[in-house]
Amino acid sequence: MLQTPPQRSDLLRRKVELLREPSSTRPAVYVIEANGVKAVVKDFGDNGFFYRNLIGRFLVWREKKAYRRLRGVKGTPRLFRVVDGCALVLEYIPGKSLENTRLTGKLPPVFFEDLRALVGAFHAREICHCDLKRAANILVGHDGKPYVLDWSAAIMKTEFRFPPLSLIYRRFILDDFNAVTKYQLRHCPETVTAEARDRYLHRSRAEKAIRALRDRLRELLQRVV
Repeated sequence: MLQTPPQRSDLLRRKVELLREPSSTRPAVYVIEANGVKAVVKDFGDNGFFYRNLIGRFLVWREKKAYRRLRGVKGTPRLFRVVDGCALVLEYIPGKSLENTRLTGKLPPVFFEDLRALVGAFHAREICHCDLKRAANILVGHDGKPYVLDWSAAIMKTEFRFPPLSLIYRRFILDDFNAVTKYQLRHCPETVTAEARDRYLHRSRAEKAIRALRDRLRELLQRVV
């Protein structure tokens, strides 16, 4: 994939499919093909000058850190490279978004077992996704396995190691698992344990306070991603 160090113009020449148009605060997402290999590009190059060079480059740097932390975790795309500081070139994984599965039928229990194991695997690397409740961020691969995409809002334990941020980090861990329960309840509710269901549906006052802090943080992250 792009054997010589490319420039953004090289990516645009190899574009074969547009997945998302850029907006004032969101990057373009498109598929490229080079040497018979496809890749997905997340590209801030068409955003405004200040957003591209201040916010865009910062977000690319953060997401690059996340993919480096996730290296070797099966079920997450590989980062091939960063181009011009404002575009990420990522592994292309064939499949369909979990967002579209309502139209194509139910998923089997084993899918959610694998998804829960995948969430545990990246938590073991001390990183939370923070946006798994957005179904578009979970892919059902052609191999039937789950893949977690878009790590732009991810946070690492080292960034939240001191109270009260450490409490928010633990809340994000629960949220990642609760997202799995949410989809499992939709597709195969009979397989959800009473403990997981209770954790998803009921929260203490302390948890609600932490959720409020977490939601404010998530709003800030989502405004720039």
